[in-house]
Amino acid sequence: MENETQHTLTLTNRSSLSLTGISDVDAFNEQEIVAICDTGELVIKGDNLHIEELSIESGLMTVSGKISSLTYNEKFTKSSVLKRLFGG
Repeated sequence: MENETQHTLTLTNRSSLSLTGISDVDAFNEQEIVAICDTGELVIKGDNLHIEELSIESGLMTVSGKISSLTYNEKFTKSSVLKRLFGG
């Protein structure tokens, strides 16, 4: 893909997560954070999760808490969903 922002993550002791390449946060609570990057959604699950730092301009995000899982989901645009539904 063209013009993708570099996305990296660093997890330390399952309690501190530093991310780059974050373009948005779709949802968050103490058990789940859904962050958006160029390659799709990153779902962070755990307990007592807190977004310590977030800068959409620079793409940086820092999360603290007890992190139990990190899952990437493919990014779907409205047009790709419609294409899949209607066989386009």
